[in-house]
Formats: sequence, structure tokens, C-alpha cells
Amino acid sequence: MTRRRRAAVAGLRRRPQESGEIAIRSWERPPRHLVRGMGRDVVLDMGWGRLVFGQTFDDQGCIVDALRAEETGERDIAIYVRDPQVLVGLAPHELFVDPSYTFRLDLSQYRPPRDPNHDVFVRMVRSREELEEVNRIYAACGMVRSDADVMWANHRTRTFTYLVAEDTRTRAIVGTVTGVDHVLAFDDPDNGASLWCLAADPQAAPPGVGEALVRVLAERYIGRGRAHLDLSVLHDNSGAIALYQRLGFVPTPTVVVKRKNPINQRLYAPSPEGLEALNPYARIVADEALRRGIRVQVTDAPSGELRLSYAGRRVLTRESLSELTSAVAMSRCDDKRVTRRFLARAGLRVPRGVELTGVDPEGLRQARRLAEETGPVVVKPARGEQGKGITVGVGVEDLAAAVAEAARHCPDVLVEELVAGEDLRVVVIDHEVVAAAVRRPAAVVGTGADTVRALIEKQSRRRQAATGGESSIPLDAATEAVVREAGYALVDVLPRGERLQVRRTANLHTGGTIEDVTDTLHPDIAEAAVAASRTLGIPVTGLDFLVPDLRGGDHVIIEANERPGLANHEPQPTAQRFVDLLFPETRGVPVR
Repeated sequence: MTRRRRAAVAGLRRRPQESGEIAIRSWERPPRHLVRGMGRDVVLDMGWGRLVFGQTFDDQGCIVDALRAEETGERDIAIYVRDPQVLVGLAPHELFVDPSYTFRLDLSQYRPPRDPNHDVFVRMVRSREELEEVNRIYAACGMVRSDADVMWANHRTRTFTYLVAEDTRTRAIVGTVTGVDHVLAFDDPDNGASLWCLAADPQAAPPGVGEALVRVLAERYIGRGRAHLDLSVLHDNSGAIALYQRLGFVPTPTVVVKRKNPINQRLYAPSPEGLEALNPYARIVADEALRRGIRVQVTDAPSGELRLSYAGRRVLTRESLSELTSAVAMSRCDDKRVTRRFLARAGLRVPRGVELTGVDPEGLRQARRLAEETGPVVVKPARGEQGKGITVGVGVEDLAAAVAEAARHCPDVLVEELVAGEDLRVVVIDHEVVAAAVRRPAAVVGTGADTVRALIEKQSRRRQAATGGESSIPLDAATEAVVREAGYALVDVLPRGERLQVRRTANLHTGGTIEDVTDTLHPDIAEAAVAASRTLGIPVTGLDFLVPDLRGGDHVIIEANERPGLANHEPQPTAQRFVDLLFPETRGVPVR
């Protein structure tokens, strides 16, 4: 290659003086010769909404028309808008300036990492099925899900780049990012590209997934000779902003304009007082109510209590518990002994069990006989939640100590046979199955360098960040015992790629994870869940099953929760069905 040719290729990155400025000069029109050949009125369908490239429009009214064509349930974004205050002024009741920052990475200044992340491998999407995994990650991060067919069609062009991150230890897809090549989209005179939808699985992603995805996307566009990579990030996403700044992104004056719709409501309308203090389980209910135009009053943020009002009716809720659940139905679920008696009388399958009050000698003798007949048992308080006081896999010799531990939380204790199988939660609302998910105990994956304690601490911090502090792995005697039984100590280095379960129970509050299986739930289990909800007379419940094989119908029911966490089951429409139950007249209310 000649010296002259090399200079021309390098020039693709940065044109003298004028390049990189056309899109962000909102106060004046660019010289005509610079935009000659640029596409006009360019709108790209991303699956979750459309990108409206403002610099390609000569008429602001046409941008308004484009945003008015937004599909229900989607989020359109107008970026690089010239004179955004004028655009919003044309339709002030419909449009707003997004409270976000736009950052730009000068690709000519990009520097590769000194230490590559060996736990993460970033690659292109390979199949439409992997795009369903992308949607799963979107849902887990509270993002708008995308149309997989649209994404797959986009992916088959060079204009769009869909990347996923694999955990090299487990081969699971744990992150994603989307790139748009502006040159291929509309012959961008600024020679740019943009980054969208950076997301990492809050349950499983190892550290550094976001950075790895951004770096690979940037390096791909460097390979194409692009000049810069832009992105938009909400002003309060401090973690993402810190990442972008660390990678060399700098702020630009570009602003984003969006349409006033229920998805965007929190960005342009004042929130009810106390809304930000709600936990995720109450917040998902409040957000759905606000989306429908239901008035929300936070009556007690720490407990998640809300007063919802619509058309003269008021309903008090506490997360997924409401006034529609009677005190009698609640008491049937609150006491696990009562739950099992009602279910057994209805012909539903429950484990064999023994009831005790305190350290009752006769009850202990019966419990020992049960353990001798069935093998290890489960000991739990008759009342309680979040897995407190529960001991799993108790042998005869440890039975008295486990009963004493359970009695610390509730004087009434239940000892049940330990049934092998997957821990399955089925959410039933208005006597219909809405969601089903397998819950798995907290586990860590070895890096070959970190101790078991360090892995637990890192995983716990990620779980806390992803759940607003609702989930973490206790470093207590129970965790240490599980680790010891697996042949390790907390100070041992776990071999790379080895998965180590560190808790016995699959409770989400102690770091457990969840996998949606709603679409594959066996009809026998769905039928049993509905029958249980009717037997208990409860309109909203989370039934806990033990299932030997998820493909089959064999099961036992071990608990009924009167206040299931609806936020744990996204993308299933748990909050929508809950609000349908409370205010059926708002069912099907348009979201635009």
C-alpha cells in the first residue's frame, strides 16, 4: 500500500475541522456540500423502538410525525436533533427532552486493555434463539424487550451489530450490546457509529462484562475506519457513566428527545412521594398502576405499602398482598402446618411431616422415626419467610439441634421428609397460573485465582446491586458448612470453571437465582397450583413445589406464600395481572 493510500484510509477516522461536528451542532445547519448524499428522514427499527436520526431531517414537523408513529409498548428515541427546544415546542404535550447525557469515544484515541478479561468472551450473535437470551437479559435489567424477529433481520445486515458476552467458565450468555453503523445506515458525513442497550445479567455476569462488550464493539468500528462511537445514558446511571469515562468517552452537547408515554413517564412527570424508596417488589406494582393512570400514594415505603385509587375506589396493597386477600386465607398460608393440612385434605400431594411445639419430647421421637424411615429431613419454623430458621438435610443425630434453631424463630416447628427435586415457584393470580420459575441455591464459579470467600463476597455484592439490596449470600455457619461438605474451606482457591453451591436453600434473599420456565410448565403442576389457590381461598399466591423432573408432572407442594415477589418473574406479566385483579376496569387500558 502506498503512503498516499494509507493517509486516505486514516482520514476515514477524522476529517479536518468539520468532521464529528455536524450531528452535534444543533444551532445551525451544516454546509450543503458536507451533507450531500446523506440519507434523508432516516428512522431505524430496533425492535424495542425506533431510532430517529434528527440530523437527517430538514423539517422538524416530520420528526414530530415520526415520533407520533411510535408503537404501543415501545420506546422511540430521536437523537442528534437540531434545535431540540424548537422540536419540543412544536408538541409540548407529547414530547420531552430526555434527562440523559450523550458521550462520545474518539476511536482514534482508543487504547486496548492491558489485561484482557479471561472470564468473558465477546462474539457476534449466532442464532435467533440467542436473541431470546438477549431479551431475557433485557428483562432482568428492567429494559424494554425487543422483537426477536426484527433483531434477527437487522443482524443479517452490516448496519447493525449484535454482540453477546459468554462466561468462559460456564458458556452461559451473560451480557449484550448493540451497535449501529451510521455510515451504512445513512452515509453519515461524520463517519460515526453508536452504542445501544448495553446490559449484563444481574444474576450471573462475572465482573468486567460491560467493559468487554464496549471494547469489542469499539474495536469492530475501528476496524471499519469509523471516527467515533456515541451513546446515550440516563443522568442517574452512575455505574455506567463511570465505566464510559474510564474507557475514554467524553460528554457532548447532543440531547435526546422522546415521546411522553407510560414507559417514559418517570422521566418527565413527578413521581409520588416515597416512590424511589420502595423495594423492587412494591415498585413493580406502583409502576404498573401509574402506567394505567391509577393514583399511587406511598403510605409506608419500608414495608412496601401503597394506596391505589381509581374511579372512586381505593385499595391498600403491601407488595403483592392486598385487601382482596382475607385474613383467613392469609392465616392458612402463614402457618405451614395449616397449609399442608388443607392441601392434603383436598387430595393434593404434600411431603410426609411431623408437627412439634418447641422441643417436645414426643414430637422429637416422631420426627426421629420419620428421619429413620425417609432419610434426611427438612426442619423449618411453622411461620416465617425468607428461609430463616430452615435447615435442610438433617439426620437423626442433628435433629434436636435443628429443631431448636427453628424454634428460635417460631415456637411451632414442622419436620418434613426431604423430597429430591427442583425447587419450583408457581405464581397464581385470580386462580390462573401467571409465572413459573426454578429457584436454585446460591453458587459461585471458580476463577482459579480467588478464594471461595472472595468469590462469595463478589457474587453477593453483584446480587445486592442487582436487587436493590434484597439479595445477598450470608457468610455464616450455614454457608461454611455447605462449603465444607463439598470438600472446601472458605480460604481455598476454587479451580477455574468449577461451580460450587454455597447454600442449601434456594431462597432469593440468601443469594439464590431464578430461571423462568413458564412456557414449559407441565399441565399437571399448573392444575395442582390452581387447585391449591382455590383450596386456600387466596387470590394471589406463590406455590412452592419440589419437582423431580421439570419435564414431568410428579411433584409435592411444600409451601404457599401469601405475598410472592412479583419482580422476580419478569418478563412474565405478574404486575399486570395483579393490577388487573385489583382494578379490572383498567384491563386493556391503552398505554399511549
